[in-house]
Amino acid sequence: MMNAAYLPALAALAGSAVGGLTSLASAWLTQNHQDRAKRVLQDKGRRQKLYKRFIDEASKLYADALAHDEAEVAALVSVYALISQMRVMSSSAVVEAAEAVVRMIVETYFAPNKTFPEVGKLVNSHAIDPLRAFSEQCRAEMRALKAA
Repeated sequence: MMNAAYLPALAALAGSAVGGLTSLASAWLTQNHQDRAKRVLQDKGRRQKLYKRFIDEASKLYADALAHDEAEVAALVSVYALISQMRVMSSSAVVEAAEAVVRMIVETYFAPNKTFPEVGKLVNSHAIDPLRAFSEQCRAEMRALKAA
C-alpha cells in the first residue's frame, strides 16, 4: 500500500512532466511553422526571379521577331532553359503558358516583318500581349503559394 504522503509528490511530478512536454511540443510546432513559412517565402522569391527573367527574355525576343526574319538561336535556347527551370519548380499551367509564349515568338519570326504603324495597330487592338496568359498563370500560382 502506498503512503499518502507520496501522492501529492507524484501528482506534482506528473504535472511537471505534462507541462514540460506541452512546452516542448509547442516550441517544436512553432519552429516547424516558422521553418515552413521561411521555405515558402524563399521558394516564392526564386519563382519570382525566374518569371521575371523569362518575361524579360521573351519580351526582347518577341520585339526582335516582329522586326526580323531570323531568330537569335542563343536567345531562344536561353528562353527554353528558363522553361526547363520552371518544369522543376512551377505548376504545369505556368509551364504550358510559357511554352505557348515561345511558340508564338517562333511563329512571329516566320510571319512577315511588321512596320512601326502595324505595331501601333497591334498595340491598340491589344493583340500584342503574348505574355498576358503567362503572367496571369504566374499570379495565380503565387496566390496559391501564399494560401498554402
